Amino acid sequence: MLRNPDTDSKIFEQARLSRDARFDGRFFIGVKTTGIYCRPVCPANSPKSENITFYPTAAAAAEAGFRPCLRCRPECAPGTPAWAGTSTTVQRGLRLIADGALDDGDIERLAERLGVTSRHLRRLFTRHLGASPLAVAHTQRLHFAKRLIDQTTLPMTDIAIASGFGSTRRFNDAFRKTYGRTPRELRQRRAVSKPSAGLTVQLPYRAPFDLRALLNFFAARAIPGVESVMDGRYLRSITVDGEQGVIDLRDDGAQVLLSVHGIGTKSLLPIIQRVRGIFDLDASPDDVARVLSRDPRLAALLNRQPGIRVPGAWDGFELTVRAILGQQVSVAAATTFAGRLAKRYGQKLDVEIPGLDGDEGPTLVFPRPESLLRARLGDLGIIRSRAATIRLVAKAVVEGDVSFDPSQSVDEFCRSLIAIKGIGEWTASYVAMRALKDPDAFPHADLGLLRAFDEDDRVRMKPAELKERAEAWRPWRAYAALLLWSSGENSGG
Repeated sequence: MLRNPDTDSKIFEQARLSRDARFDGRFFIGVKTTGIYCRPVCPANSPKSENITFYPTAAAAAEAGFRPCLRCRPECAPGTPAWAGTSTTVQRGLRLIADGALDDGDIERLAERLGVTSRHLRRLFTRHLGASPLAVAHTQRLHFAKRLIDQTTLPMTDIAIASGFGSTRRFNDAFRKTYGRTPRELRQRRAVSKPSAGLTVQLPYRAPFDLRALLNFFAARAIPGVESVMDGRYLRSITVDGEQGVIDLRDDGAQVLLSVHGIGTKSLLPIIQRVRGIFDLDASPDDVARVLSRDPRLAALLNRQPGIRVPGAWDGFELTVRAILGQQVSVAAATTFAGRLAKRYGQKLDVEIPGLDGDEGPTLVFPRPESLLRARLGDLGIIRSRAATIRLVAKAVVEGDVSFDPSQSVDEFCRSLIAIKGIGEWTASYVAMRALKDPDAFPHADLGLLRAFDEDDRVRMKPAELKERAEAWRPWRAYAALLLWSSGENSGG
């Protein structure tokens, strides 16, 4: 169950005895005498070593017959990067499961999307995560539902739908079997926690977390009418299953608070998973720092920004258009062009956001690919070649030649994007970094990255030199790029 049982067990034992928060979410502890599984930071008295078993995931502990601890609440543990220490197929599978790919229990279809047999997929999940794909999906649904019970006043029927159980009966049965209590009994037990009304949920992360740097990045690139950053909040319009709404994120010092306006509970879980990607909430700062700090230049930058995150994106097509508009122009100019394009071809948004006047938050939904197939962009200040590339990308997405599906490999995605006239390695790498959340994407020819190594006594570093130097930064080159961009005036697309 553990990658290196002897070494990992010693490290995990030290971490649980010291309640080391750095390991929270990295492993779980099954307590044989009580039949429960806990986080390493559980405040309960530590059981004897001979009475515990370590598990790499909550799903593995659950599949071994342990139930979640009601005191340390495993569902509140910070996430772990989907790519950490697993195979590429498992990485992609986890992202699809997080998006609801197994809500219907069809593992054959999931395996087909990943290009493997269902038997091989089960074998990979068991080897790397200690649990089957279905067990991982079930634990995800259960944990998500438990958070909604504790943190919101949503009706149980809505929570059952939001967490993918399909019916209230299945929802109730799962909780009785796992917790020995009904969902209503669990809510009564947590009544003193003052759950928030409506669709506001808490999203944990692993510290340190540099929210200021993220908000500054988003603020410089916020598409007028589509996104806004104000008073420590990030708001943007979204479309999910035909519904339009707004996500509203802010930090309360220990976790990100997400409010969803205008969209029903059915889409809440996939929204949360995508929001976690936008704010890179599953990042592991210690793992990143352990590799990047070996480079003196990056070590100095990490001291200034220990909680660096790679900003994600809500929509891959929107980000690609934004990246094309940013080719060989300033960030401010690209943002202006994107705003003009959204104003002409985007849809009007009619969602009320509590506490904001109508014009303060998002008012538009970014145009879909179908709207830009024959878009006339010349009078918006967008040069002819870039306008043509935008139309080609829209056509490729509509016809299925380009997809932002997380089940595909990053290499396949980059090849399909580069095949479009007007898109090169820089754009493909940048989109892979933010839309596909590839932690190792690195646009090595970016001028801002090259400028970060400028010195008075030498000529500017060449792309080939930077690419060679960056080999030592794998698999976290995307984080290195963000650090280097933050050190200069040119902060990337």
